[in-house]
Amino acid sequence: MERKGLLIVISGFSGVGKGTVIQMVLDELPTLRFSISCTTRAPRQGEEDGVNYYFLTEEEFERKIAEGAFVEYTRTFTNYYGTLKSEIDNPIAAGVDILLELNVVGAKNIKKLYPGCVTIFVQPPSLEALKARLIGRGSESPESLERRLKEIETESKDISSYDYVVTNTVARTCAEEIVAIIKSEHLRTERGSNKNIFPTED
Repeated sequence: MERKGLLIVISGFSGVGKGTVIQMVLDELPTLRFSISCTTRAPRQGEEDGVNYYFLTEEEFERKIAEGAFVEYTRTFTNYYGTLKSEIDNPIAAGVDILLELNVVGAKNIKKLYPGCVTIFVQPPSLEALKARLIGRGSESPESLERRLKEIETESKDISSYDYVVTNTVARTCAEEIVAIIKSEHLRTERGSNKNIFPTED
């Protein structure tokens, strides 16, 4: 039986540093492929279309919804986010590990469709540290900061539904913990890692 790829879903509060940690994980595991999600939000500084996200207009996104192109999609505030079927099913069938970065709602939807996926939540060392990061990146108005904090409070209620929780105090350490999780998941017996070394009787 050929080994199927592993689907890893990483979530975390806005501003927790997921992007930095994920890039370190990808650097450490070169065979791991990042699944690029679609969104209708505007690119942030340094983000590139087709690298961080596929940046779509609302009309383009809704056309893809109508075409059934998404395995899951959500709308948060005024923006759509969605995961293309083509970004998951074909690579996994070919034995490629796929990493998805999703919000809590998206992670729940994926877990229903792919029960064998591994879900990891990245949390900050403290709420104060998270507030400092959000303010420090300079893209939040007082109103949007308050909205983010309310969103964080809501998302925190779902952390216990994840398979693993890691704390991003130091990005490198956090990334190493996620790498260890992925490697250990490949050794689980239900994923076919156990080979019978004893001869079977005819």
